[in-house]
Amino acid sequence: MSAVSESNPPDMKKVVIATRESRLAMWQAEHVKALLQSRLGWQVELLGMTTQGDQILDRSLSKVGGKGLFVKELEVALSEGRADLAVHSLKDVPMDLPGGFALACVLEREDPRDAFVSNQFATLADLPQGAVVGTSSLRRLVLLKALRPDLVIQPLRGNLDTRLRKLDEGQYQAIVLAAAGLKRLGLESRIRATFEPAQMLPAAGQGALGIEVRADRADLLAALATLAHMPTWLAVTAERTVSRAMGGSCSMPLAAFTRGAAAGDAMELKAAWGDPATADAPSPAAGLLAPLVRVGQSAQVRNFTEAEALGEAVAAQLRAGGAVWAGKGQP
Repeated sequence: MSAVSESNPPDMKKVVIATRESRLAMWQAEHVKALLQSRLGWQVELLGMTTQGDQILDRSLSKVGGKGLFVKELEVALSEGRADLAVHSLKDVPMDLPGGFALACVLEREDPRDAFVSNQFATLADLPQGAVVGTSSLRRLVLLKALRPDLVIQPLRGNLDTRLRKLDEGQYQAIVLAAAGLKRLGLESRIRATFEPAQMLPAAGQGALGIEVRADRADLLAALATLAHMPTWLAVTAERTVSRAMGGSCSMPLAAFTRGAAAGDAMELKAAWGDPATADAPSPAAGLLAPLVRVGQSAQVRNFTEAEALGEAVAAQLRAGGAVWAGKGQP
């Protein structure tokens, strides 16, 4: 049975949001709750949950199942009717949702860039030779090694507060985080520098929030569509299409990011692929095992079909440049 009470009139729905229980995830859910209350007049409750991704902290996501570990339990709550919608950081959402689920809308994007966080050094260039930098993102790893092959990249898991605590304890000389999360939690002062996309291309969907529902909930799909920020939704559709077309997962270092797409401007989509084996390079001296493949293309994007076509074209450029398909079979 749906968590929405059938006795409520259409303009006074009572809905339940499934969310992870980390501080950032709860902020995101509260943000959506406020939107639903103010713009749709709904009554909203939160259902906090712990996912497998939150529980497994001693291994990188690429080795324990990937991004789906952050959303599976929330989807179970949706399928069982304990919740009506789930709020996700879009970069944590698998490129293809399981059958029976749908992305109802994407909200306006926060800062999509990566942030350099350090208690001792102002920029990446200021780090001494062989400095230890924390991240468990294969994308960030290969891009960091392209910028500074001498760095020692060490795994960094846990929620945002845990990662900052490990930095403060001296386990790392710097860490790299998403700027969006720091800003949303009022921790912008921890950012020493932000990486421009030309330096470190963001992950597909980074900084954007998506709302997931059961595909058979036509009432929610129609209502939530009114909250969508279409420039962001089109942009992340193009980016996520690159990942899907490359068989993307946490086990493949892949970046995709768009500019433009406003007021009829052409959307510029750039992507970068790195050799996954770089993550297992035995020493800083080993450097990259293969050069980064960087590509880009611009096109008019006025709808999802055109966004997906741009993403497919950029993925084809990556493969032509030497990037390796990471899915099953052939693309």
